[in-house]
Amino acid sequence: MQTPYLLFTLLIISILAYFIGKMRSATVVEGALRELHSLPAYYGYYTALWGLIPGLFIILTWLSFEPAWLSYQTVAALPEEIQSLPSSKLNLQLNKIKNFAAGMQVAIQVDPIIAEAAERYNQLRKISRTTLTLVVLICSLAGIWLAHKKISKDYRARNVVEKIMIGLMIIASMIAIFTTIGIVASVVFESVLFFKQVPFFDFLFGLEWSPQTALRADQIGSSGAFGAVPLFAGTLLISSIALIVAVPIGLMSAIYLSEFAGSKLRATAKPTLEILAGIPTVVYGFFAALTVAPFIRETGESWGWVVSSESALAAGLVMGIMIIPFVSSLSDDVINAVPQSLRDAAYALGATQAETIKQVILPAALPGIVGSILLAASRAIGETMIVVMAAGLAANLTANPLEAVTTVTVQIVTLLVGDQEFDSPKTLAAFALGLMLFVVTLALNVIALHIVRKYREQYE
Repeated sequence: MQTPYLLFTLLIISILAYFIGKMRSATVVEGALRELHSLPAYYGYYTALWGLIPGLFIILTWLSFEPAWLSYQTVAALPEEIQSLPSSKLNLQLNKIKNFAAGMQVAIQVDPIIAEAAERYNQLRKISRTTLTLVVLICSLAGIWLAHKKISKDYRARNVVEKIMIGLMIIASMIAIFTTIGIVASVVFESVLFFKQVPFFDFLFGLEWSPQTALRADQIGSSGAFGAVPLFAGTLLISSIALIVAVPIGLMSAIYLSEFAGSKLRATAKPTLEILAGIPTVVYGFFAALTVAPFIRETGESWGWVVSSESALAAGLVMGIMIIPFVSSLSDDVINAVPQSLRDAAYALGATQAETIKQVILPAALPGIVGSILLAASRAIGETMIVVMAAGLAANLTANPLEAVTTVTVQIVTLLVGDQEFDSPKTLAAFALGLMLFVVTLALNVIALHIVRKYREQYE
């Protein structure tokens, strides 16, 4: 049975187990439900969990080890001359077998060894899935039977269910933590390989970015220049322009919606403003490339300025419009969360509404406002499509917003596009850029937490 069908079957069994456990709880007390320690629903949940969790655990464990087992059994059946091949060539043969078994490789003349191995691979996989189905169903039904036997009027089903749910939430949180650790570790590992080929300080402080390198020793190509300063400068320039646009407009919009606008206007204006967050970034990119960039170029040329067809100003302005909802919506929620008693106290002391907003509300809401600005900054730093379409790919070290620049995220995408050797400096440079971007974002978070804690101590 295919995995989706097996999961669906397991879900149906668990639903049936819920009603079985609920009916069993009513049977053991002969309908006198008040004699039960827990509500009947908890006995149903208890039985359903016993039918669901063992099966899910078996499926996850089985599917984790199945590919390695299938590969081992397939290679073990191959002729000795193929088994003795180097690991790289042996993996290539194994991939051919898997592709042929999946029907993704069609050839006029099929190697009989590959065809026979692919047939064996499919047979082993079929046996594995059949065995998995039987084991899961048996364990699920056995779990339901054990839970059914344990149900009695004094059994603490609610306590057990709550402990199981707490355990599942802990496992979910640990999965998130270990996933984050795995992502960081993979980026760090690949970055270390890059820094073995390119000096760290040359990468961090170099002023020229040209990652074109020769793939083979006999190939004519550039030795590459991996100075990342132009990329950091372009990222900072575009993000700064975006924040200069988004922060004042978003913050003033939030203040107006929360302190001045009526309920009807607020109910209409806030959802309309938040629509901007739902527009795909490629649409913003088209708008920047086809409307904003030509307008800036024509306006600049009318003043006698030299303006590039793709400029940091065009990308920054459109990106600023895109992140306005991140600032306005979150700031509006934070301002509305400020206790009304603070406003009343300020008015009682004779403060005007403008003075109350400036001296009381904004300082009290500052931690949340900083958080919204940080989220907007992270969104701006990580944006790619708008920069590609409006600012270009040129790694220019300049502070002029009218020139073409590029950002770290754009270069990461560029470096990983196409057929590349994964151990070449050009490809590994993407991981080094990702690591630097991670460090910068982490530093921004630390600074924001420091600001939040400082003002939270003052106003709480």
